[in-house]
Amino acid sequence: MTELLQGTARDEALAPLLAQGWTETSDGNAIRKRFTFRNFNEAFGFMTRVALFAEKRDHHPDWRNVYRTVEVELSTHDAGGLTAKDVELARKMDEAAAYV
Repeated sequence: MTELLQGTARDEALAPLLAQGWTETSDGNAIRKRFTFRNFNEAFGFMTRVALFAEKRDHHPDWRNVYRTVEVELSTHDAGGLTAKDVELARKMDEAAAYV
């Protein structure tokens, strides 16, 4: 099982993500972000790139797409909260969004 991020390690891992627009859920068990693209094709392309990465790591986001917007919430369900897997996927999402 993947271990939860806690204490200083959690703070250090989340700081750059929070600076990039990610927010913590009220219970602190997940992070979320809304990505907005110019159109549906860009949004869907982003989701496709992220899906390929997520599948390789067996870590899948909870997300929703409406036209040009993708809303994401990341949490490692079997660990019951945030882990390094979520941080890695969030970083990858930010990278993928920058190349659209």
